[in-house]
Amino acid sequence: MNSTVKIYHEDTANDIAAHLLKINAIKLQPKDPFTWASGWKSPIYCDNRMALSYPETRDFLKEKMAAAVKELYPTVEVIAGVATGAIALGVLVADVLGLPFVYVRPEPKSHGRKNQVEGHLPKAKKVVVIEDLISTGKSSLLAVEALRKESADVLGMLAIFTYEFDTSEENMRQADCALHTLSSYSYLIREAQRLSYVKEEDMETLTSWRQAPSKWLSE
Repeated sequence: MNSTVKIYHEDTANDIAAHLLKINAIKLQPKDPFTWASGWKSPIYCDNRMALSYPETRDFLKEKMAAAVKELYPTVEVIAGVATGAIALGVLVADVLGLPFVYVRPEPKSHGRKNQVEGHLPKAKKVVVIEDLISTGKSSLLAVEALRKESADVLGMLAIFTYEFDTSEENMRQADCALHTLSSYSYLIREAQRLSYVKEEDMETLTSWRQAPSKWLSE
């Protein structure tokens, strides 16, 4: 079976990793782990929204993502960003491509029109979902589900970065949603090692964490 999660281009993956490290969008702290909202302990924290504050990186990301959408999904009619992290990025990509844009809330509003999909989305339009980050993929797939409920034809998803968890691969497969990313955890730690961003002795920690993140440092 072909993987539903794929890297767009290897050269792009290395370049994206270097950009994110340069602007400190990726924090690597093997000796001082972060705690995620899920409760998982992690030696890494990824905040791709930092890219919005750096014009060079922001332009690089939007051009690469727009090029990927154009190549992978040439029939796309609408770009959809996942709230909140991918709204700005999705707008930038839609602007480059000259396409309409909508964004998807985690859940419908409790007031007003009670929308979950914000913006004008005619029925049966071909949509590409833009994300900034994929961990398990569950929150991203809630956006896909919401779009499908609005009768959108979701062609696939494009994200900046994936942690490459097996569970995200399985979740994407079950949802029948193709995912391409510009970079990934593997490329990131290799680039971090090449640039001496982390010490050699930290590499084993960074590698072992990704294999079982929910159990790492658990008692």
